[in-house]
Amino acid sequence: MIFRQLFDAESGTYTYLLASEAERNALLIDPVVEQVDRYLQLLAELRLTLCYALDTHTHADHITALGELREKTGCITIMGEFTKADCVSRRVADGEEIVLDDIRLRALFTPGHTNESFSFYLESGGERAVFTGDCLLIRGSGRTDFQGGDPAKSYDSITGTLFALPDDTFVYPGHDYKGWTRSTIAEEKANNPRIAGKSRDEYIEIMNGLDLPDPKMMDIAVPANLACGQSPFRS
Repeated sequence: MIFRQLFDAESGTYTYLLASEAERNALLIDPVVEQVDRYLQLLAELRLTLCYALDTHTHADHITALGELREKTGCITIMGEFTKADCVSRRVADGEEIVLDDIRLRALFTPGHTNESFSFYLESGGERAVFTGDCLLIRGSGRTDFQGGDPAKSYDSITGTLFALPDDTFVYPGHDYKGWTRSTIAEEKANNPRIAGKSRDEYIEIMNGLDLPDPKMMDIAVPANLACGQSPFRS
């Protein structure tokens, strides 16, 4: 399997490219619209055909590239079944598989950061990985104070769904702001300061006390992401 981890410095967003080596078919997870030319260049250089573009949830800190990628490549755009975004060709349910040649991603409903967040679990070549969006971050977790977020659901998604995965599963988050690139389920169980050794009530208290400012792009990004990444502020 071909794997690349790409980074948008402006929003701190990770985008993931997965592709089959034999058939040269590819998918992107959480692509950012400002990086579309970069994605297309990489696809061309690696001789890949983009078949799927996935978002883990409706982002508030950047504009999705799903709509533009669909227009430019004809790829199928995918989100979880509870999304209200217009630019979704396929909506997946909890436990449903996205299959691309020898790549199989299992959709996991992990609400809490938003009420429609999904993670995607991969097993390939003896290794396991989960793409967690903003649900579980490296030594942190996604905020729960807008877009239907709920700290109780966040705790349940992390401890009940993600922490039920094998300990050696690599964790690939949707963001990082400190230079971390990946973790494991075992690491986060032991070392995540919001969750390790914390009760559900303690976690809820932590999340409710964060008092974070709104993401600077939220008023633009959320409406745009519900409309295939089309914003009146973008020419």
